[in-house]
Amino acid sequence: MAVSLLDAGQVAAKVDDGVGTISFGHPKGNSLPAALLAKMAAEVSAMGALPDVRVLVLRSEGTGPFCAGASFHELQAVKSAEEGARFFMGFARLILAMVRCPKFIVARIHGKAVGGGVGVTAAADYAIAAPGAAVKLSELAVGIGPFVVGPVIERRIGTSSMSHLAIDATGWRDANWAREKGLYAQVVESAEELDDAVGSVAKQLAASNPEAMARMKEVFWVGTEHWEELLPARAAMSGKLVLSEFAQQAIKGR
Repeated sequence: MAVSLLDAGQVAAKVDDGVGTISFGHPKGNSLPAALLAKMAAEVSAMGALPDVRVLVLRSEGTGPFCAGASFHELQAVKSAEEGARFFMGFARLILAMVRCPKFIVARIHGKAVGGGVGVTAAADYAIAAPGAAVKLSELAVGIGPFVVGPVIERRIGTSSMSHLAIDATGWRDANWAREKGLYAQVVESAEELDDAVGSVAKQLAASNPEAMARMKEVFWVGTEHWEELLPARAAMSGKLVLSEFAQQAIKGR
């Protein structure tokens, strides 16, 4: 699939006092094309290997959505099941990079999260959200399903809540619902308080024992060892479904 520079989006990374911050942005609602997913996964892995980084903060740019999910432009361009699987593997690799990273990842969720954006949020170890950070799994509405992001979301909020979210593919759940279900650790009272809350948690973790945190993270994600096989299989499922006439028509209407 050919992708223009405009469609690629951008990823930036910096380190300050033990806190590694990874920020991503895309002009279309911070959506996630393949190139952006690859850059994010690479930065998570690279930051996780730096000895002077003790905690990661993941954030997106702007004041609109935190993440609009998969790039519909790229989904429209998929011409084969193999291309489709390669695209969805971008989400699989990012989720695996986040889960396997030996550092805790704190997610700053300033706005709405859709589809893959919910998956990225669930793969973080601690998410702090603004009041307007509603969530939605829209995949079924476009003829596919949240197969790749499903395992990490299900682990975070449970099978029942995940299935309700996936079935009601056009309905939003507000930030308080997401906190009650365990997707968000905190919901602050205003968007202005978000940076202070994220900074406070990141500072606390940066002053904590790196070895203890690494061992804690291993314990938290016990039982996901098979995801290296599961997520590619799920990517293949999505790659086939996106070629269906239903999915193609639904994606064109977006």
